[in-house]
Amino acid sequence: MSYCLNSESHLDTGPIYVRENGKLHMVNQGAGGVHNVTPKTRPFSLFSRSFSVELCMNREDDRARRQRTDHFIFTYTKEGNLRYSAKSLFSLVLGYISDNVDHIDSLIGFPEQIAEKLFSAAEARQKFTEPVTGLRALQKFTEAYGGLVLCSLCLRNRYLVISEKLEEIKSFRELTCLDLSCCKLGDEHELLEHLTKEALSSVKRLLLKDNSLSDAGLRRMTAPVRVLKKGLENLLVLDLSCNPKITDVGIGYLLSFKKLNCLDISGAGLKDVDAVIKRLQTQIGLVHSKVPLKEFDHSNCKTEGWAEQTVLQWEQAVMEAMKPQDNLRSRVATLHFYGKTHRIKEVVKCTLVEPETKASGNLQFYKENVQNCHLPLKKEVAGSHELKNNKKRALSEQERERTSKQKHLCLTVEDWDLLNTY
Repeated sequence: MSYCLNSESHLDTGPIYVRENGKLHMVNQGAGGVHNVTPKTRPFSLFSRSFSVELCMNREDDRARRQRTDHFIFTYTKEGNLRYSAKSLFSLVLGYISDNVDHIDSLIGFPEQIAEKLFSAAEARQKFTEPVTGLRALQKFTEAYGGLVLCSLCLRNRYLVISEKLEEIKSFRELTCLDLSCCKLGDEHELLEHLTKEALSSVKRLLLKDNSLSDAGLRRMTAPVRVLKKGLENLLVLDLSCNPKITDVGIGYLLSFKKLNCLDISGAGLKDVDAVIKRLQTQIGLVHSKVPLKEFDHSNCKTEGWAEQTVLQWEQAVMEAMKPQDNLRSRVATLHFYGKTHRIKEVVKCTLVEPETKASGNLQFYKENVQNCHLPLKKEVAGSHELKNNKKRALSEQERERTSKQKHLCLTVEDWDLLNTY
């Protein structure tokens, strides 16, 4: 066996191995001899030293990596150089708690200023749009802060949001304004039953226009107020227009709302309109308005509170789910092949003026002694009503005493069965 070593070379070629008689020997360059030593082979590497591999086994690893990068704020200087600075400890803790907001036990007694920032941080991460954890997290805020989370809720013509997020909507407390117009809920809807609960006893403005309500629905809605003095006892403005199934009998249930200042029953199925107008005026002091009232202008009702953006996120999620998918074209083609017509689902829109409203006319009522409740009227009309009210005050007091003694006789078997459910 022969080999050649270049001793003048300054390059470190490493150890040299030769195979002789089936055995591997290492050549010692300094001594020039051959040693029969079993070498320690160097590990074989496929990649260079600068190559790195990152394994993401699940989504939690990706989330942890994103949190590490969120610890810094990256900005650019005037010279165009990238500059980063560490975030404050408060913002880091706030981000961590908002990521795990569904694990909070309670927020009762927690400062409102910090709770609002925590809610905004969780809202930015869309934690309240998640199916199960979102509801649990939202309930922690509504239990502790009530009306600060949401004081006014407008769900006009958003029946899909109600069906998808019903439990989340029921978690709101201390609402003062609720707009459910044009949702076609009906008498048996779960949300209408929730209106009679103590959590929504603070509602002062309730808009139920075009909801397919009837006398049975009004009886259920007013039962706690008529008997237990609970429920919607603080109601000031009520809109029941465009509900043709409401008759003269249903209007009688509304007489339990003693604090009611404005009422709209345009488009109801009334048989004797003059008798209803006289009855509302003598028993609860509501006067028929000849001009439209500004209280029933739906532009005044808006969603207000911490959860304003949350409601918009719910609506966007519903609209995204309604977008047509790619495989719908093949389904339509199959239907045409078999001679079947494709069923088009149109979104139900609420018209501003219903045919029933035009037929019955404007049936909006207000109280004269309440300021800023109606549009300005003529002085002659206002003066004539004041004389009539002075004569009717004595009669109304006598009627109240007489009806208070007969309250226990006005309950039917259906009313008692309904009250037993509360």
